[in-house]
Amino acid sequence: MDRRSVLLCGLAAALSACGEPAPRKTGGAGTARPGDRVVAVSSVPDGSGVLVDMPGNAQLLVVQPRSGEFRAFNPACPHVGSMVNPPARGVITCPLHGSAFDASTGAVRKGPAESGLVEVAVVRSGDDLVLG
Repeated sequence: MDRRSVLLCGLAAALSACGEPAPRKTGGAGTARPGDRVVAVSSVPDGSGVLVDMPGNAQLLVVQPRSGEFRAFNPACPHVGSMVNPPARGVITCPLHGSAFDASTGAVRKGPAESGLVEVAVVRSGDDLVLG
C-alpha cells in the first residue's frame, strides 16, 4: 500500500472500519416473531427508555414511562426515517430535524414529523419483555 492509501484507509477506518460500511439499522422488530424476547425488564430505566437491537439489523425503542408500564416503538422518525433518541424528561426527540414525540404514547408533539411513532406490541413475560 502506498502512503496515500494508508492515510485514506486510516481515515476510512475511523468512519467505517476500512472496508464495507456498517449496515444502517432499521426501525422495527426485524425478523423477530411474537413471543421472541426483546429485553430484560430491568434494562429499561423507569421514566426513560432504551434502544434495543433486534434480529435482522433492526432496533426497537422500549420505554417505561411509569413504573411497571412498558411500551415499544419503531424508532424510525416518520419524517425521514432517522433513528430517534431514547426519551429525556418524557420526550423522545429526533436528532436530525428536531421532531419530538410523547414518551408515553409516541404521539407527535412537534414537527416536522406529521405523525407519531409506530407502536410495536410487547408484553411482560416474567423478567423479560417479549413481542406481543
